[in-house]
Amino acid sequence: MHKVIYDTDPGVDDAMALLFLHRHPEIDLIGITTVFGNASIETTTRNALFLKREWDIAAPVAKGASVTVDPKRHERPWPTMVHGENGLGDMPVPETIDLPLDPRPAYRFIIETVRANPGEVTLVAVGRMTNLALALKEDPGIAGLVKEVVIMGGNFYVPGNVSPVAEANIHGDPEAADIVLTAPWKVVVIGLDVTAITTMSRAYLRDMADKGDKAVKQLDELSQSYIDFYKHAVEDGMMVHDSCAAVYVVAPDLFKTITGALRVVCGGIADGQTVIKPDGRRFPPGDWDGLPSQVVATGIESEKVLSLIRDTLLRV
Repeated sequence: MHKVIYDTDPGVDDAMALLFLHRHPEIDLIGITTVFGNASIETTTRNALFLKREWDIAAPVAKGASVTVDPKRHERPWPTMVHGENGLGDMPVPETIDLPLDPRPAYRFIIETVRANPGEVTLVAVGRMTNLALALKEDPGIAGLVKEVVIMGGNFYVPGNVSPVAEANIHGDPEAADIVLTAPWKVVVIGLDVTAITTMSRAYLRDMADKGDKAVKQLDELSQSYIDFYKHAVEDGMMVHDSCAAVYVVAPDLFKTITGALRVVCGGIADGQTVIKPDGRRFPPGDWDGLPSQVVATGIESEKVLSLIRDTLLRV
């Protein structure tokens, strides 16, 4: 069993990944931590509680960061054109959810849960890396106690999606991402190199909904405007970014990877760009020297990933 803390900003594709983590038989979802990004922290936390209630998820929810680790950064408008005004494709969601939050802030929840389960916890982070960076700043020792960090973010050999060189999660808090990617723990980066070519059609999702329970039907409902948004890039379908990261936890063999030291550009026209110094390549002394070698996904068996998502979501 993989003990997983899911760090998320629900978010349409976040919701699909959450249901995958909840239903996969090899995953023990032990916590959900929220972060700002696809919407405000109040909205993403409300959405996490809503999905917890609707899908009968036992894992506690801890509210996380509402601003970047660098307070001088100014927040841009929320991406309502992607995830809707309420973050869940504008499906009906109550303003408040009558469920308790874990009393700890997300970074403290991460620290204490990791220390209570040394060597066992996988962090699956599919939003901005702010909570993970705050946890590292508060308690650097947890890096040696985390089993693995799997993030959805970044792009290395393909263009970005919020600038020519940057992906949204990294671009939203580059300083936090640089802290996370350079820390002495194992990080696996599932970025646009693989998620942008892993697309689920409207018909595929609808067929899942026809065969599935209430939760899968809700996924179909909340994904419709998301699919409409992607019409510029996908023919009547959507990229399943966050679910790819969730799939990696249980099926890493479906991915092709490379290794190397990573950095994130902080500032300037390349703000948020992720850069790898591949292992085995020699360069003059620079800012990648002495950093841990991390794992970057560069290839994916997309059809098998989609099949695993479908089979898992339909498993009740």
